[in-house]
Amino acid sequence: MRVTQGMISDNNLRHISNSYSKLNTYMDQLSTGKKVNKPSDDPVTVMKGMNYRSEVSRINQYKRNTGEVHNWMDNTDSALDKATQTLQKLRELAVQASNDSYSDKERKNVQKEAEQLKEHFVDIINTKVNGDYIFNGTNTSNPPIDEDGNFQGDTINKGSVVIEVAAGTKIQANVNPENVFGALKDAGGTDEDNKVFGVLADIQALIDDLGEKDADISANISSLDDRIDDVINARADLGARMNRLDLIEDRLEDQEIVATKIMSDNEDVDFEKVITDLITQESVHRAALSAGSRMIQPSLIDFLR
Repeated sequence: MRVTQGMISDNNLRHISNSYSKLNTYMDQLSTGKKVNKPSDDPVTVMKGMNYRSEVSRINQYKRNTGEVHNWMDNTDSALDKATQTLQKLRELAVQASNDSYSDKERKNVQKEAEQLKEHFVDIINTKVNGDYIFNGTNTSNPPIDEDGNFQGDTINKGSVVIEVAAGTKIQANVNPENVFGALKDAGGTDEDNKVFGVLADIQALIDDLGEKDADISANISSLDDRIDDVINARADLGARMNRLDLIEDRLEDQEIVATKIMSDNEDVDFEKVITDLITQESVHRAALSAGSRMIQPSLIDFLR
């Protein structure tokens, strides 16, 4: 086959064009830090990258879920701690008032303090976090009791607020309000529809007895002890779930590190290698331009100069 000048020129131009394309690829990789910048560069790498990104995104969503559960549990634990302190303070007042040396005036003062503590306990039951009432089961949009301590409804919502924190793993974020505050009881008075949590009924019983000179306060002390035990048991159960959540969170951290590394190995460039390849390609490109200029024969114009 006869090799013509035109064939030499066309081949030279094609090779130079390919060289420019490689230079452009290396420059794109250095600029973006990615091996591929469009699916056509490497379809297999792109498909794997999509799967790895989905995995990392899924793990990040689970981490956000664990953060939400942490927020719910931390606030619940804090509220239960305040509930325990309030009940212990009420018990101290009951022990003080059971002293026969207390005058009627002193018992009245204790009664007023107990009334304030009851109002504080109502606020604890109506604890609201990020717009959700955490002690009303799954009915998180409505407060469990009104400002007077009366229950809003006929039955306690015992629904569990369950959040998925890992693949196939769900955890309860709330506590059963009946386990903490006791079953509903009649609030007393003329309205038979009014009901209060058992703990509020016991607190009110103490307040009423403090207003009676000869009332036996020892029964109130025993009731408060039972309520304190209920709150402590609820906190113990909550604490066990919080410990489990910490373990799940640690596992998610490890999974994120592994998934991110795999995604990086699949997509990210080795800068040292790319820079070396770029420098090598620049040398090849200059050599191609130099050789091409020598291979092209002089034209008639060159002889006429």
